[in-house]
Amino acid sequence: MSVLEIATKDAGVATVDLAAVEALEQDLRGTILRPTSADYDQARRIWNGMIDRRPAIIVRCAGASDVVAAVNFGREHDLLIAVRGGGHNVAGNAVCDGGLMIDLSGMRDVHAEPGLRRARAGGGATWGDFDAETQLFGLATTGGLISDTGVAGLTLGGGIGWLTRSHGLACDNLISVDIVTAKGQRVTASEEDNPDLFWGLKGGGGNFGIATSFEFQLHPVGPLLFAGMTLYPLESAQEILVHFRDFMAGSSDELGGLAGFTTTPDGQPVLALIGVYNGDLSDGEAALKPLRDFRQPLLDTFAPTPYRKIQSLFDAGTPPGLRYYWKSSFLDGLPEDGLATVISQARKRPTPNCKIFLEFMGGACARFPKEAAVFDHRDSPFNLLIIGAWQDQDQDETNRTWARDTWQAMQPFASEGVYVNYLGTESDEGINRIPAAYGAGKYEKLLGLKKKYDPTNLFRMNQNIPPEGAS
Repeated sequence: MSVLEIATKDAGVATVDLAAVEALEQDLRGTILRPTSADYDQARRIWNGMIDRRPAIIVRCAGASDVVAAVNFGREHDLLIAVRGGGHNVAGNAVCDGGLMIDLSGMRDVHAEPGLRRARAGGGATWGDFDAETQLFGLATTGGLISDTGVAGLTLGGGIGWLTRSHGLACDNLISVDIVTAKGQRVTASEEDNPDLFWGLKGGGGNFGIATSFEFQLHPVGPLLFAGMTLYPLESAQEILVHFRDFMAGSSDELGGLAGFTTTPDGQPVLALIGVYNGDLSDGEAALKPLRDFRQPLLDTFAPTPYRKIQSLFDAGTPPGLRYYWKSSFLDGLPEDGLATVISQARKRPTPNCKIFLEFMGGACARFPKEAAVFDHRDSPFNLLIIGAWQDQDQDETNRTWARDTWQAMQPFASEGVYVNYLGTESDEGINRIPAAYGAGKYEKLLGLKKKYDPTNLFRMNQNIPPEGAS
């Protein structure tokens, strides 16, 4: 009898009869891919080009029943399981070597109910998919900054976006989640049903099961918002950033803001200030006038802008397939010496694709009760993201070293917390960063949920909470 060797979750190898794999495929509406399949290489590729892993089998799910069948198969054979939604996470947890990859990328349906201001998205939907449907009715909820980011991954980790200051995080706008547990049971989590699980899904990542659909609260947004960016040479970055910091501190919740160090198409390193005003166009133009008039920029793109275009603003600068390495921390403040430090590190960027972003938090996000979600960093005014991005493998160490050095240089200004969606691998970050991501005092509660819903740690390809606790 033909057999297939598949990696187990405890670093062993299971010998699985090929007939069992064929029986699984007969139960599916979707398909199974193996290394010899025509679409295999395309299916195993994810956003971060550094990740080059080869699952033994890929189950491409067409719906929740396929997810149930795949989970049952993986559990019965004790397999290593990776779950792909959008495949955008920098750590590459969506794909595993030698194990079972459960691929939800075909489950991209989005259905909006404008009368209720609600929308439901499949577990493989991207924010581009979501916004395309909800903007038909001038509605949206907080989504990511890149349109091909998965709804699932972003939301399960909290979900920071342009509307964070207006409407909170993506997870703050969750109404319910349908999830397949490690036992292969499909359950709904909401404030009324399985509320403990619902709490854990609002920032606890993929630790408790596979989310097959999400229901969100929507808000009137756009379709045109006053938004854009101004660009400045690095020589004036200190003065400009001090002004932007103080400007944002006095701004209303309607204004989302971000400062970034990037490179223009002609190769000039610049400081970019980006603002998105979620409100009346004339109010937005008036609100942003003090920023735009402060110093003459190299470029000013502020104008009435379609919300969907805003949501894809960073797509071209962060294309799939580049090699990516991230480091991140929430910041307690941005004093002038902190700004000087980040500017100094920006000057050392080893490639034009490397970036540093300073996300401005606060507003509605800070007013949600901390106990309402796993996400625990609402008091942090800023979030620092350092992006190493490059093309050639021989530049790996140079870019990783720059990102680590930049992160280390900014630690005097950092809080203990970190945004779970920006974490790299545990081997790189260290085990203490995971409890820091999930929040002081909440990690123990999450351990209890893990023991209840996934006591064998079947779902471990994530920012993992092992049932036995951190070792």
